[in-house]
This record gives sequence, structure tokens and C-alpha cells, in this order.
Amino acid sequence: MTETKKQKKVRQESSGPVGQNATVSSRIFDVLNYVILTLIAFTTILPFIYIIGASFATEYELATRPMFIIPRDVTLDAYRYIFSSNKIASAFGNSIFITFFGTLINLFFTVTMAYAISKTRLRGRNFFLNMVIFSMFFSGGMIPSYIVIANILSLKDTYWSVLLPGAISAYNMMIVKNFFQGIPQELEESASIDGCNDIGILWKIVLPLSLPVLATFGLFYAVGHWNAYFGAMIYMSGAREKWPLQVLLREIIILANASAGDLNAMDPNFVQPPEQSIKMAVIVVSTVPIMCIYPFLQKYFVKGVMVGALKG
Repeated sequence: MTETKKQKKVRQESSGPVGQNATVSSRIFDVLNYVILTLIAFTTILPFIYIIGASFATEYELATRPMFIIPRDVTLDAYRYIFSSNKIASAFGNSIFITFFGTLINLFFTVTMAYAISKTRLRGRNFFLNMVIFSMFFSGGMIPSYIVIANILSLKDTYWSVLLPGAISAYNMMIVKNFFQGIPQELEESASIDGCNDIGILWKIVLPLSLPVLATFGLFYAVGHWNAYFGAMIYMSGAREKWPLQVLLREIIILANASAGDLNAMDPNFVQPPEQSIKMAVIVVSTVPIMCIYPFLQKYFVKGVMVGALKG
């Protein structure tokens, strides 16, 4: 009976003026949060919506209307021009190939090196760790890299010239290492007692627990490979059939800025499209495919970034 009276008193106090003020304050705080976050989200997505609308607009509308979402006169000339090239399909295939296998290579080297360095029993661990940290601040530069890749390794005009130079990111590897160090050692010790070696522990114990961080950095690597064009432009200058999408789109923009005679020489059936619309359409064509991957990894994304950064 005494306990019931205490509970009733607590409920009365919580429903009193203090409790009501706390509830009103929390609701106001929530509303302000929603408003601010909505404004931030709107200002973030608005430029991309404008780019999509501008890619369907005419040159006159782009010159006379500083900002719009839905164009008055819808035209597909920019997209017709981009997809009129018979190389666009092969460029898409090259980009998918480079992105897929480049991401696999990145994850393989990142995981294996991070797992090894995360073990304090590794001989020379401090030396390897210091070398990784050194590479985060100093690099040889573009000319030495070109000499090594093109002349010494003879990788010019091959896919390896864009896959191997960035095979591992030192920064990403350090975060994955910190994540591996946060995994309880008891799990690995129990697997070792059951007869598992280091490779078995990595494959059966560590990797299943590391899906959030692997999905996160896999997305980072994939976006980097998909958007990269400079390496392919330098190392694949003599192999146009291996160009990724970004290099081909760069050439399309350059040709769109050229004279009408040069455009007609490229394609006799070509009709002059709006120059600015081509730039907008190129952004849409190059961005939408890689954005389609994000919804499948969204549930891992936030957890992977935070957990790898906080542990260790």
C-alpha cells in the first residue's frame, strides 16, 4: 500500500507544472531540430535538383533564368548528344569494371594489412606502423609516380595503371585497424583453441563482425574509383577503348565547348545542343549510377564510420 502511494505521488509530480514545462521544452527543441535539419537537407539537395532540371533546359532558359527546378521548354538534346557516341556503353562498362575490381583490391589490402598491424605480437609492428603514418604526410609526387608506373612497371595503357597505385588508403587502413583492435580478444582466442589459424580467424570471426566498417569504406573506395579520371587520363592516353566514363565525359565537355565545325567533324548528324545543358547532363549521368549503391549500404554507413573512429 505504501509503495502504491509513492508511485502515485511521483506521477502527480511528473504531471505537474515542472513536468509540463519539461515536456513543452522538449517538444520545442524537437521542432527546432526538425526545422533546422529540414532546411539543411533542402539546401543540400536543391543544387542537385536544379542540375537535373537544367540538364533538360534550353540554352536561352539557362541564360535568362538564374534558378529553376522545372524548365519551361523540356529538351533532350544534351542527353542525345552524350549518348550519341558509340563509346558511351563501353565507357560505362570500363567504369563498372574499374570500380568493382578496384574496390575489391582496396578492401583486400586494407583488411589484411589492418588485421596484421592490429596484432601487438607482430614482429616489426612499430616499424610498419610508422611507415604507414609517414606515407600519410609525404609522397613522391606525380612525376616519380608516372616514371614508376609507365617506365619501370610498364603498366601504361592497362587497367593495372589505375587499380594498383591506389590499392590501399593509409587513413582508411588506420581506422579499420582501430576497429579490429576493438574486437574482444576472447573471441579470437576461443577460435584459436578450436584449431583456427589467423586466416580462419579473420575469415570466420573478424570479417562477419566488421560488415559495417567494410561496407562504409567499400563505398568510399567505390565512389573514389567511379569519380577518378586523372589517373586514366594520364596512364591510358593510348588506349581510348579502356577509358572510363569520367574521361569520356570530360572529352564530351571539351568538344561541346569547341566550334561547330569540330562538332560536325566528330559526327555529321550532330545537332548543336545547349552548351550549359551538356555540363549539367554530364553531372547527372556520372552521379546517378554510383548514388544507386548508397541505399543498399545505408544501414551500415553511419555505424561503420562512427565505430571505426571511436574504438582503439
